[in-house]
Amino acid sequence: MTPALELLAFAGVMALGQFSPGPDMILLTRTALKLGARAGVEMALGIACGLTFHSVIAVAGVALALERSAVLRVALHWLAAAYLAWLAIGIGREIFRKEESQETVVADTSRGPFVRGLLCNLLNPKAAIFLAAVSAPFLKGARPDWWPVTICGIVVVQGCVLWSLWAVLLQWGPLRIAYGKSVKWIDGAFAVVLIGLALRLVWG
Repeated sequence: MTPALELLAFAGVMALGQFSPGPDMILLTRTALKLGARAGVEMALGIACGLTFHSVIAVAGVALALERSAVLRVALHWLAAAYLAWLAIGIGREIFRKEESQETVVADTSRGPFVRGLLCNLLNPKAAIFLAAVSAPFLKGARPDWWPVTICGIVVVQGCVLWSLWAVLLQWGPLRIAYGKSVKWIDGAFAVVLIGLALRLVWG
């Protein structure tokens, strides 16, 4: 696979991950639906700033471990594969659960959308773990110096652009209905991709 195709594949995986329901996505969606596109875009920018911190920590740590130690490299691959598989299994259970749980997100009106989005992302430790696990398959092997920076850039820029676009598109009524009907399909596609990445880490 060429570097361009690898980066495109990584961007696709991250897009699925960002649009799979989670704390950031739930808060952003509800804010955009309730307060409008402007508040949604502000929150998307806050989340993207949080992603900057998480992606640098995650990708830098993964890259360093892969370069310095063969033992750490193998251990990280197995841990990352296990985490990805665990995420996929959890998503599968949610898809086939008969009664969907309702997650409550309390809006903190004392802070603006940007700050709430930033705090929501920064205070979610799973963000860094997820980014490290998803990045690991794409950091294997000899890479140029610009590669980890590009991976981080894709995470941040894509998150900012896609979530801002999502906040704007949520103002269109038919899209709200379509999204509600396709949530399980989005989760299913994401679970399959996670399993594929886990297998690549272990046997790739």
